[in-house]
Amino acid sequence: MLNVIMTAVQLWLLCVMGIYFYTMLKSQKSTKSSIHRDANGELEKLRRMQKTSLTEPLSEKTRPSSLEEIVGQEDGLKALKAALCGKNPQHVIIYGPPGVGKTAAARTVLKEAVANSVSPFGSHAQFVEMDATTMRFDERGIADPLMGSVHDPIYQGAGAYGPAGIPQPKAGAVTKAHGGILFIDEIGELHPVQMNKLLKVLEDRKVYFESAYYAKNNREIPMYIHEIFQKGMPADFRLVAATTSSPEEIPPALRSRCTEIYFRPLTKKEIMKISENAAIKGGFSISREAVSRLSEYADNGRDAVNIVQTAGSCASLENRTRITLEDVEWVAESTRCTPRAEIKVTKDELIGRVNGLAVYGANMGTVMTIEAEANPCEPSKGAIKITGVVESETIERRGQSLKRESTVKASIENAITVLAEKLHTNTKDYNIHLNFPGGMPVDGPSAGTAILVSLFSAIHHIPVRNDIAFTGEISIFGNVMPVGGVAEKVAAAKEAGAQRVYIPQDNDRSFLHAQGIAVIPVKNIDEIMAAVFKDSLDTAENNHYAVTGEQVLTAESVSGNNVLS
Repeated sequence: MLNVIMTAVQLWLLCVMGIYFYTMLKSQKSTKSSIHRDANGELEKLRRMQKTSLTEPLSEKTRPSSLEEIVGQEDGLKALKAALCGKNPQHVIIYGPPGVGKTAAARTVLKEAVANSVSPFGSHAQFVEMDATTMRFDERGIADPLMGSVHDPIYQGAGAYGPAGIPQPKAGAVTKAHGGILFIDEIGELHPVQMNKLLKVLEDRKVYFESAYYAKNNREIPMYIHEIFQKGMPADFRLVAATTSSPEEIPPALRSRCTEIYFRPLTKKEIMKISENAAIKGGFSISREAVSRLSEYADNGRDAVNIVQTAGSCASLENRTRITLEDVEWVAESTRCTPRAEIKVTKDELIGRVNGLAVYGANMGTVMTIEAEANPCEPSKGAIKITGVVESETIERRGQSLKRESTVKASIENAITVLAEKLHTNTKDYNIHLNFPGGMPVDGPSAGTAILVSLFSAIHHIPVRNDIAFTGEISIFGNVMPVGGVAEKVAAAKEAGAQRVYIPQDNDRSFLHAQGIAVIPVKNIDEIMAAVFKDSLDTAENNHYAVTGEQVLTAESVSGNNVLS
């Protein structure tokens, strides 16, 4: 009887187990079938999405595919090729305003390098592009798209090695660019921790990873992972960094490792050429008047292409293929475009008004007008009033505020000292008003020579030709000291219509004289005064514009070896 009961129980258990496993198997098949149906449905949706596409944006059609297609930047492109296309390529930082070809040049220069037989870049060299403004940074180090990271077993994404307790290194952009170029746009926005890591990689040419789950003696860990943890992940690339910031805002440690190249703002003629090319590639014709007006609103190539595309759309809606002046003006008005600030010099001789030169933004030069008026007053009771100067500016950067003070007052004090000691002109006998129209931040001492000439002209009522410009720091001994951004300043003076530019002799370089404008290097204020005021003094009636005590200012005195002293 007991045997019968035991047999019945066993049969019952077998039936229960059979039903259980049958149910589980059926459930698995049902789940797999459901997953398969869902996957097929998603795949079909993906295929439909892949078949749907909009027209190619005009910005993509006009994107340069070779260095020859980049408008302007001849000097910058030559320097970029020299840095990257030889047998020993260098890391590069490209400075310049937005939309002037920095990214396009970086993307196409690799093709030039690969085509050069002496270049170490192979045919499979990769161009990896990153944007520092959107690059993710995780302080825990779980995910780092730039350097790479380790997927530890406890983290999602550890893969097949997770259950085995094996850490798995994942390559970042520096490794993906191995043997090629890593391009980082707006490098100045990179997180400080990432910047320090990048500098280390540039030195070592490899990335080192760490993990609490890595054990050197663990034989379960694959050999290649041992290689990575012990010898590092290869990261031998050349960095091409682009920025719209000024060099002073880039960490010196990075600048010391890179060749620095400057892309200049585009001229009006270059904007016109880009606009015409964009219209042709967009399937339009464009009137000359429209191109000329467009160049007044577009500061860079990207703006020009956008205006052409919008104006072309307006023409298309009216069944036209020609972009007219009215189309461009409507786009400019509807998008609230601001005309380009163009400063043009005149050839009039003015008293107290002088063209200084400055650099602003991403190394863009401009003409800065300086005005001075001097009225005699009771001896030694004079005062100086300064207007138009932004005495300080605050720069917001990565959540931090940097306050920068203007040095223009120091330049004025130096000029006053030189006027008194070297030119025998006592400014305390005059009420002087010194104005800087336009409200530009003057944060460097390079306006010293222009301030000096303006004050001297106002006090002695000697006109100054308005087709000349000045840049240079003045020492209290009357020497003209070197300044920065001279190439950009000379280019700005030429664009503004100036005929001559006076620069410090220490800044004189041969390429400056090939820009189609007379560049005159000077060592001290004696040379400036003799050159600028000699013509006025020679034609002055009675041959005296200014008398200070026993000192008489004459044409002979300004042309001597020891001018006005």
